[in-house]
Amino acid sequence: METVEVKGLVKAFDGHLRARRGRSERVLALDGVDLAAEPGEYLVLLGPSGCGKTTLLRTIAGLEQPTEGEVLIGGHVVNGLPPRVRQIAMVFQSYALYPHKTVLDNIVFPLRAEGMERAEREKKAAWAAELLEITPLLRRKPRQLSGGERQRVALARALVRDPAVFLLDEPLSNLDAKMRATARDELKRFQERVGTTTIYVTHDQAEAMGLGDRIAVLEHGRVRQVGTPQEVYDDPADTFVATFIGSPPMNLVKRDDRLVGFRPEHLLPAENVTSERVTMPLRVERMEYLSGDRHVYGTVTGIGEETRVIARLPATVATPLAAGETHEFAVPADRFRFFDAAEGVRTAAVPIGGAS
Repeated sequence: METVEVKGLVKAFDGHLRARRGRSERVLALDGVDLAAEPGEYLVLLGPSGCGKTTLLRTIAGLEQPTEGEVLIGGHVVNGLPPRVRQIAMVFQSYALYPHKTVLDNIVFPLRAEGMERAEREKKAAWAAELLEITPLLRRKPRQLSGGERQRVALARALVRDPAVFLLDEPLSNLDAKMRATARDELKRFQERVGTTTIYVTHDQAEAMGLGDRIAVLEHGRVRQVGTPQEVYDDPADTFVATFIGSPPMNLVKRDDRLVGFRPEHLLPAENVTSERVTMPLRVERMEYLSGDRHVYGTVTGIGEETRVIARLPATVATPLAAGETHEFAVPADRFRFFDAAEGVRTAAVPIGGAS
């Protein structure tokens, strides 16, 4: 298990220029990233397409060289070193299996390239296959496997190299929704068993929340927040994190020079909130029924500017609601988060009318 750290990492691609206000400027894929994964940690890089998360992973792997900054693995600077000497194993989105080789041959391929004896490499392959529960598949070809089975073969091929670090680049994106949920559980249990430091890239917040010991949220080549899943969800550092994480996203209501934020599941009919609370009238516009929850779309007033919001009501909340009606809703007082309206960063709390 090794620490993986990047310091002041900048990556600019040659020729990536764009016009802005009559002049050209370089577009930075990474813009001064400082980040560390602790030994044995499962760190997830989360962000929208184009935020720099895959570039960061490839730079750690040695597939890209940084324009500025340092990459350290196990406390040693590895800038300029090729991937094969960095003690990393990378699993790509496509799995990159050789279609003409059997599962066994795919798994042992990197060991054969290193000149390992046949008996030893097949012993390691058998160990990895047993760990990932693919032993019955060793004589099959990739075309005979499901997406989830191919993913496990790619993991086994990475595992036999005894890497100090696993780098996973959206390995579940080619699976259907049901298989992704199963594979996500398998990935988490696999990492807990082997204990290898793992950095995982995804744009899917469900994957990030379910897999990560910590999550690093990226936007435009910068890290916006690093924390546990609970920290980035309950205490977002800014409005980008607040609205990127959460489905539906956090509601934001403009109030003077601040934005008042609260999660949809905390906005409930007032009779269902018995703790200290802030009440507000909500005019119901429409409702959706999703996975047992009711998503109520409407407009609130009384705590700031009139704003369209979403309330997520669990099946246990049976309050009758209909489009066109106005109903008293409430949010527990300790569930509000406050942000600067201009900069979007977290600020201190301010009093809100309607508290009771």
